[in-house]
Amino acid sequence: MSRPSSRIARRFAALKEQGRGALIPYLQACDPDYDTSLALLRAMPGAGADLIEIGVPFSDPSADGPIIQAAARRGLKGGSTVAKVLEMVGRFREGDSDTPIVLMGYLNPIGAYGPERFCADAARAGVDGLIIVDLPPEEADLLEGPAAAKGLDIVRLVAPTTTDARLPVVFDHASGFVYYVSITGVTGTRTASSDELAAALPRLRAATDLPVAIGFGIRTPDQAAAAVRVADAAVVASALLATLEDTLDEDGRATADTLPRVLAQLGDLSHAVRAARG
Repeated sequence: MSRPSSRIARRFAALKEQGRGALIPYLQACDPDYDTSLALLRAMPGAGADLIEIGVPFSDPSADGPIIQAAARRGLKGGSTVAKVLEMVGRFREGDSDTPIVLMGYLNPIGAYGPERFCADAARAGVDGLIIVDLPPEEADLLEGPAAAKGLDIVRLVAPTTTDARLPVVFDHASGFVYYVSITGVTGTRTASSDELAAALPRLRAATDLPVAIGFGIRTPDQAAAAVRVADAAVVASALLATLEDTLDEDGRATADTLPRVLAQLGDLSHAVRAARG
């Protein structure tokens, strides 16, 4: 299902006209603190982000590898709550009304916040889409109605193990884009080959007209470029978080190197993505 008026749909349509794929970087809210993550969020579009994923820290993640788990722990220590994440998006929107923002997280914090209240507050803050890792299609009615009522896209996850027979179930009521989990296992642990990616995309294209983003295992500029040659977007998470972690001091606090190094890495990724189809 497509929402032509959504910020996500408009961004992918504009990039399609330009003949290039999208770069979707990820940051963990409040990692290592609120002010640093807000400053990073605000700087990402200028460094080449086309859409941005914000991780909502959760204490018991099921799909995240050790790098994102560590970032979530730092985010929780840094004061992250659902309300803080939405406040961060609202402050970002004060200076950027164009870059789509997608929240990625787990159902438990949303359930505790209240699904209808969450969708209303997320839309009011300027969130465009939701990726809820542990919400299967069979139970998605918990969020589908409130999200649709507030114009929020629900982005579905598809794995290499998803059968052709199940794809229509997964894509039912999906909007925004499809997130293709390119590996089996957790985030940041290995990378799919170009041949594996090229083989996976035709069956997804046959099942949906939505843009396809490839994530889980995209770490380098070359890998990001390879992803957008066969798909519509590359998602980069663990590699950026590893760089951020490497810049922190011994007490886990941001340093003068934190923003420049992460943004420089993002710039390298963006350059590769923009040149990939040239």
